Amino acid sequence: MSDSALTIARNYLDLTKPRLLPMVLFTGLPVLPMAAGGWPNAGFTLLVMTGIALAAASANTLNAYIERDKDALMERTKSRPLPSGLIAPRAALMFGLALGVLSTILLYVVSGTPAALVGVASILFYVFVYTVWLKPRSIWNAVIGGAAGAAAPLIADAAVNGTIGPAGWTLFAIVFFWQPPHVWAIALYRKDDYKAAGIPMPPEVIGDEATRKRVVWYTAGLLPVTVAPYFLGLAGPIYVAVAGASGLWFLYRAVRLFQERTDEAAQGVFRVSLVFLFAVFLALLVDLVVFA
Repeated sequence: MSDSALTIARNYLDLTKPRLLPMVLFTGLPVLPMAAGGWPNAGFTLLVMTGIALAAASANTLNAYIERDKDALMERTKSRPLPSGLIAPRAALMFGLALGVLSTILLYVVSGTPAALVGVASILFYVFVYTVWLKPRSIWNAVIGGAAGAAAPLIADAAVNGTIGPAGWTLFAIVFFWQPPHVWAIALYRKDDYKAAGIPMPPEVIGDEATRKRVVWYTAGLLPVTVAPYFLGLAGPIYVAVAGASGLWFLYRAVRLFQERTDEAAQGVFRVSLVFLFAVFLALLVDLVVFA
């Protein structure tokens, strides 16, 4: 492949926000053995995870298409392929739609209608409910919109059982409640970016102090949600030990943010939120392997 072809491929890959895709897969993978009562065969697992990745990539690409003008106004996003002119908007739209079609077909062929429908619903929710409606209008965008970012466990559960049971809903809840403090921490130290793009976020609308309080309360509320899989019999002692410790660490950093009131403290909460999510789902995978 020539250098120019590699550059084009890299630009299209950037449209899908590839740094977010591992997290999506990481949150969906544990549901497969939890819902199936053991690890499904490798081929089924790989194909379902590919379908989930394609759905997330489609949603991210369509989000980038819709927000291309706003991205051009924000320091951290102005170098993305669309605002920088590396990819034409129509080409990006066609690419995003194609990814969505591929995801739907793959999930339908591998696991049936329910998983395919949940995948389509996740794309539509992210594009129309979150991107088009909520994000430019409401400070609750990160709360309600968090449902789209937490869809992978629901798709995985539907792929295994044809319905969504405790495994899918419980892991969905963890990601759903994790997202607001994660996003609000970014909003605290990037508020000028969001203001420039006209995106209402809590620091701009209700103030930094009220936003910090919300970060603390949501992080505190996340702790019982995080340990719920253990008490529901879906995970074992390795998971609950790591999840409990990680949740307390996350809460400690949120309280420090409230006390210190600095951008550095907000950046610290953001970084810890990522470590928290990785630690929780890694512990769940390890637990499932050890106690399988």
